[in-house]
Amino acid sequence: MASFPYSWRLIFLFLAVAAMGKAVAAGYTTPVFRPTPWKLAYATFYGDETAAETMGGACGYGNLFNSGYGTDTAALSSVLFNNGYGCGQCFQLRCANSKYCYKNSPITTITATNLCPPNWSQDSNNGGWCNPPRTHFDMAKPAFMKIAQWKAGIVPVLFRRVTCVRKGGVRLMFQGNGYWLLVYVMNVGGGGDIANMWVKGSKTGWISMSHNWGASYQAFATLGGQSLSFKLTSYTSHETIIAYNVAPSNWRAGMTYGSNVNFH
Repeated sequence: MASFPYSWRLIFLFLAVAAMGKAVAAGYTTPVFRPTPWKLAYATFYGDETAAETMGGACGYGNLFNSGYGTDTAALSSVLFNNGYGCGQCFQLRCANSKYCYKNSPITTITATNLCPPNWSQDSNNGGWCNPPRTHFDMAKPAFMKIAQWKAGIVPVLFRRVTCVRKGGVRLMFQGNGYWLLVYVMNVGGGGDIANMWVKGSKTGWISMSHNWGASYQAFATLGGQSLSFKLTSYTSHETIIAYNVAPSNWRAGMTYGSNVNFH
């Protein structure tokens, strides 16, 4: 087998190190999240074809059309919801082993935007579909109708986690005031989820934010009148990104601010 001269090996090593240095300097790392193996679960749907009943939800994304998620969404059973850390995760689903499955079992991709709470008054195999330890997806009706006939009510599905592909950067919706900041994190790529978050005012250092509920994080600090930057870590991949100067010094509650960074 032919081998490269020693000088050429040195050149290749130098180029590889240089490329790695550029990646670190740019604030991103090689993607770590990969699709998971297919597993078996069940799926139902809620609401009608308009998906009006799916708006809002336990993740705090509000109007799902405005926040970019549309009708390709689902509420997760508590096993998958994971106390809100499952918010924003993306899944591929396909109907399996049911006469109501469409031919060739088409695949649809959904985003987790809500919690399907347990119903302890119903048996887990007869109405209490989201009772622990069941793995279950309660889909928006338009999403369900992409994989099966809606008259089925419930169908077995194969599912897997996949990379969330988003356009643009992470978006942050503000609530609170100058002394308490509550931020809803949306349009998250990569694993789609958030484990930890920090905020930095133009007059402060990095301040750790605590998980409030769903996809929201809060900081009890005096941040009014300061431009704000944010540092976020993915729950799944542990990748960390920094969004500098996302909000101007005159930021206010009720506004959504876009960044120019996202997870891979």
